[in-house]
Amino acid sequence: MVSLIPVTSVPSVKFDAALIGKFIGNVKQQGPRYTSYPTADHFTDAFRYRDYLQAVAGRRTRGGRKPLSLYLHIPFCDTVCYYCACNKIVTKKVEKAATYLTYLKREIEMQGQLFADMNQVEQVHLGGGTPTYFSDVQMDDLMAHVRRWFKLAPDDIGEYAIEVDPRTVSRERVFTLRRQGFNRISLGVQDFDPDVQQAVNRVQPESETLAIIEAARDATFRSISIDLIYGLPKQNVMTMARTLTKVIAASPDRIAIYNYAHLPHLFKPQRRILDADLPGAATRLDMLALCIRRLTEAGYVYIGMDHFARPTDDLAIAQGQGRLHRNFQGYSTHAELDLVSCGVSAISAVAATYSQNVKTLDAYYAHLDKNELPIVRGIKLSMDDLLRRAIIQLLMCNFEMSIASIEQAYPITVATYFAAELAQLQVLAQDGLLTMDDEWISVTPQGRLLIRTICMVFDRYLSAAVDPLRYSKTI
Repeated sequence: MVSLIPVTSVPSVKFDAALIGKFIGNVKQQGPRYTSYPTADHFTDAFRYRDYLQAVAGRRTRGGRKPLSLYLHIPFCDTVCYYCACNKIVTKKVEKAATYLTYLKREIEMQGQLFADMNQVEQVHLGGGTPTYFSDVQMDDLMAHVRRWFKLAPDDIGEYAIEVDPRTVSRERVFTLRRQGFNRISLGVQDFDPDVQQAVNRVQPESETLAIIEAARDATFRSISIDLIYGLPKQNVMTMARTLTKVIAASPDRIAIYNYAHLPHLFKPQRRILDADLPGAATRLDMLALCIRRLTEAGYVYIGMDHFARPTDDLAIAQGQGRLHRNFQGYSTHAELDLVSCGVSAISAVAATYSQNVKTLDAYYAHLDKNELPIVRGIKLSMDDLLRRAIIQLLMCNFEMSIASIEQAYPITVATYFAAELAQLQVLAQDGLLTMDDEWISVTPQGRLLIRTICMVFDRYLSAAVDPLRYSKTI
């Protein structure tokens, strides 16, 4: 297949408050984050276990030599963070984790049997919840089981990541995680300000976080990532400035700065956050502008959406070489790997399908007790889906699209097939979000912060019938 990704220089970003304000003030500018296309809210229960088996069989028929990405969802936390929108189970009953591990291993074994002889893995990601809710012994057991059923690429090739709550691990635990095979670590920080931490029920002393970062470096983790959130209760420009100073001094390889999406009608823990404590729209924009300015001045490269990385980090290098990809874990250096996901609510992407597991423990256990994968819904992608997904990937990862490459890879003429979409893009071009000619669609530096708005033009599933309140603002 002709490559759809041109090799370009690493893009820059420009903050334009007037332009951003024009778009985010409109409820229609709430939209998907495009970790998949079609997005998960368009999966249907018409897609079930047998459809997934057919997708795997089709992969085998086509040779099945492409490596895999493996995601494992550990949903447990011992406390609730009020801002959290993840599928999680808050409990201090550690025996629940032991039961879950037994069933998770069973699902891994079933997937391993399905992918026998085509089970080379180049990526593993453990997310949650809090993956380190599992003890050292349980994690040893889990990773040994993964290696029993899948062939993991060597450490210098594979990307093996784990999300960590610094409050739950020690320096010794960090070294154990490295021994267990993880080479990338992501730390949830959100904010260093004590008042903000109190307001979201995540009191996390700065010293604890910095100690874990130091331990990860000493343990030779290849990449250290920090997650921050702006728009939390009690935040303002001054508190964000102090947090950024501390984060920059800690010098992580990657920094993700998410815009807090306050959706209490969807996520019950958020109902404990007082609307009066939330910063206003103007303050949130000022915080975003500050983040961009401070991080770029500190030498970080804007990758896209909410992500920044050091120029030497694999993400920045992959973007410069046109190898950047986006999936359910965010930006990735391993493009177009089939994703096999295990655990409650986990989403797989195999061949031209997406499939999602059940969301409750009881249903998860019941399916596995019947010796069937706990898949409850999904979608088979049409050619139109695959085409639009390719375009959205290009724009999200590279901020540009070669029209000729799309026409060589798919049996269409862009000007005809996307006539309505191109007319919408012309309006965005007049606003300065992008430039267009007969050969390229290119997002401008000031348009890059509104990339979701641009991608929404190609989303045929969005319509007036879709409730925009299910989505977050596009910036």
